[in-house]
Amino acid sequence: MNMPFVSLRPEITRAHALTLMDWFEDERVTRFLTDSQSTSRFIAQAVERTHMPILTHLFNQGSRFFMVYDRNDTPVGFVRLLMAGTECEIVLTIGDHEKWGRRLGTSTILEGLKIAFLEMKAERVIAKIHPENTRSLRGFMRCGFVAKRATPTLKSFTMSSGRYLQLLQDGGMAVTTGIYITEIDKARLHRLIESEDDPVIVDLEHEIERATVVLPQEVIGSVVTMNSEVLLKLDDEPRQVALVYPHDADEESGKLSVLSDLGTAVLGHQEGDIIDWLVADRTRRIQIEKVIYQPESCGDLHL
Repeated sequence: MNMPFVSLRPEITRAHALTLMDWFEDERVTRFLTDSQSTSRFIAQAVERTHMPILTHLFNQGSRFFMVYDRNDTPVGFVRLLMAGTECEIVLTIGDHEKWGRRLGTSTILEGLKIAFLEMKAERVIAKIHPENTRSLRGFMRCGFVAKRATPTLKSFTMSSGRYLQLLQDGGMAVTTGIYITEIDKARLHRLIESEDDPVIVDLEHEIERATVVLPQEVIGSVVTMNSEVLLKLDDEPRQVALVYPHDADEESGKLSVLSDLGTAVLGHQEGDIIDWLVADRTRRIQIEKVIYQPESCGDLHL
């Protein structure tokens, strides 16, 4: 897919709440939201009852709530994920109507699915959409959702975890360019993921699942594999880094853990690739300039 970059961020501030209130006062935004009145009332009460700068705990009662940011780190919408047993309902809105039609909604769906399936471990994700909400209908169908049932006022769509993983492996869920990973690296990284219990692994698991798997001796020399040394640009800042496992990480000497934002971002990409990625809560543009050293191409298959 050729989709714009978005990021989902869990921290909800008082400023976010005020932005949400503005969106909920716009009939174009709330037209197809079945619970718009109750949500708007909840937000107003949250703002009135507390003067705390961070309101995340109020928005996460009974669900997971995220603000959607665009490439310029500007809030453009929100996502709510509601778990009921093994099923997760996804509700989202792009509140900035000036940015409608740019497929931000589709990118948001993909990011929401990543969290629902890989972090929240849902077995199925459900979306309920008004029949006249053509933008949402197109977005969910574009992402691979399957129609489940329909009434005159609501259409239900669903996606299973198995279908999600298959679409991910087939390249139907990627916003960025395709990546490559060796069989050995994939096996080692899967073991690393199994030993971790932190949301930080979600992006890494997503990248591993979508990667094309190749034999170590067949990987192209320009691909960033584990223990590769890479010259890159972080925005306009040149950086030379080595991609390593967590126990070898040392940021002062440029050894980046694969679990770090930047480490996960560059895994599997190759020279010339340009990636937008959330690094330390800010969207950065990463360009792979040159793979200085790659173990596989040097015959160091034991690394």
